[in-house]
Amino acid sequence: MSAILEVSELVKRYEKAKTPAVDSISFHVEEGAFFAFLGPNGAGKTTTISILTTTLAKTSGEVKIAGFDAEKQAKEVRKHVGIIFQLPSLDPQLSAEENIRFHACLYGMYSYRPTFKTMPKAYRDRVMELAAIVGIEDALFKPVKKLSGGMQRKLEIIRSLIHTPKILFLDEPTQGLDAVSRRSLWEYIDAVRKENGTTVFLTTHYIDEAENVDQVCIINQGKIASCCPPEEMKRSLLRQELILDANDRDALAAEVAALHSFRHAANGHIIIPYTGGTAQEIIRSIQTPLTTLQIHEPTLEDAYIEYLKATGGQAA
Repeated sequence: MSAILEVSELVKRYEKAKTPAVDSISFHVEEGAFFAFLGPNGAGKTTTISILTTTLAKTSGEVKIAGFDAEKQAKEVRKHVGIIFQLPSLDPQLSAEENIRFHACLYGMYSYRPTFKTMPKAYRDRVMELAAIVGIEDALFKPVKKLSGGMQRKLEIIRSLIHTPKILFLDEPTQGLDAVSRRSLWEYIDAVRKENGTTVFLTTHYIDEAENVDQVCIINQGKIASCCPPEEMKRSLLRQELILDANDRDALAAEVAALHSFRHAANGHIIIPYTGGTAQEIIRSIQTPLTTLQIHEPTLEDAYIEYLKATGGQAA
């Protein structure tokens, strides 16, 4: 697969700042990939995304999206990207559908027409299809100011997808959504990726949403600190653990000590970390009858928190 996003030696230095907000970072995203961009507050994440989405000028370096230069060919770049911003960006005085219509016309998809009914059938069908998916059919023609925060978030999702972008930037996309809406949104985004080959570029405070990404990139203090598949990050920072207990805890501890390194949890459980082999091999070596047997597989969130602890960072 070819890269749809290429970032090379990107620098952003704000006036009077002692250090660059973004300091010579380079990375790329393959076409059709699910990519997560994570970082502590103040790490340079928002600045980078603003440059990639053509809303902020870079100091130096190169950014190409779908083969177009993000600075010199910003208009072409915008045709290929969809953006769900972290902060609301709707006009509250317009109806939900009017917000979508103006967006579609600004992107050059259609010539502007004064009503929904006078717009081309392709536009009307697309709007109704997306509205049904996210569940706001009944709110399409209501003023945005009368919609709940969750409904407005769904509207922003429709607006970002109306022109079938090649790369979709999701900046905290599920903020303000309830659990059911959050799940339905991700199911739809997964379907869009499979059907259209859409590349997804995600930033999120819900690290579990990045668990199934192809690549996770961490930026810290303006520099790329790590860029790899989630499983590789987990292996580099954490180990799997086997959690055991028995009625005869002393006997279990003595038996385990002869074979494996371990530690006691606060509740007395015996925790055996392992990286090679399998949990089954460890269990087979133990004869003491067990009352507790758990296998802890580290999550991406575990690995991310461990990384922040090691570097003195804060939550994203």
